[in-house]
Amino acid sequence: MSFGDSKAIVTNQDGLNEHLDDVVKKHLSHEFLKPISTHTMDAFAQVHEKVINFSGNIILDSCCGVGQSTRILARRYPDALVIGVDKSLHRIQRNVQDANEPDNFVLVRADLNDFYRLVVDNHWQVAQHFLLYPNPWPKAKHLQRRWHGSSVFPYILKISNSLILRSNWLLYLQEFQRAAELAGKTGTIGQVDDVEPLTPFEAKYRASGQSCWQLKFEPYTNHI
Repeated sequence: MSFGDSKAIVTNQDGLNEHLDDVVKKHLSHEFLKPISTHTMDAFAQVHEKVINFSGNIILDSCCGVGQSTRILARRYPDALVIGVDKSLHRIQRNVQDANEPDNFVLVRADLNDFYRLVVDNHWQVAQHFLLYPNPWPKAKHLQRRWHGSSVFPYILKISNSLILRSNWLLYLQEFQRAAELAGKTGTIGQVDDVEPLTPFEAKYRASGQSCWQLKFEPYTNHI
């Protein structure tokens, strides 16, 4: 696939998933009891030491991939510690360093289903949480593979009052917005108009003529 040839999302849904409310209400009322993996516990322990010894803001960059967004955010917020988390060690270890490499970020390989729970249980004070271009899982039967349909969704909402979620599939954000409303949180959706794409996916979507959308909770005064 060439850089400007990203295919648009194809789905068999014609609106919000018909099971969305029932699935979200179930997860909001039941504790997520799946055991936490050893490798994620070990990875969390290493970065937790940095967090508890850091006096500035903590920014969490979920599904960070190769860490481009993590580095950009670290440059935008030089007084913060930016933590990028991805499940793929291969992606994290890809060399995307540049001449302006910041030193206020760390990349972590971990399962976010486990990492999120550890963040909440250890009372991290996360100033901003970015969740950029997650796998949309566009088939209706895969609702529970989307973050807002997963068992860990209640923990995602507890991590920070500031959450920024981006996707090239508007319906994904509309579903997440509805799921958050069921938990008492209100977010706003708008089109991404950044000059600098935050992620390689964002750059590809825009080069392909697709719109990128953003769902934002508790907007900051900084232009994101």
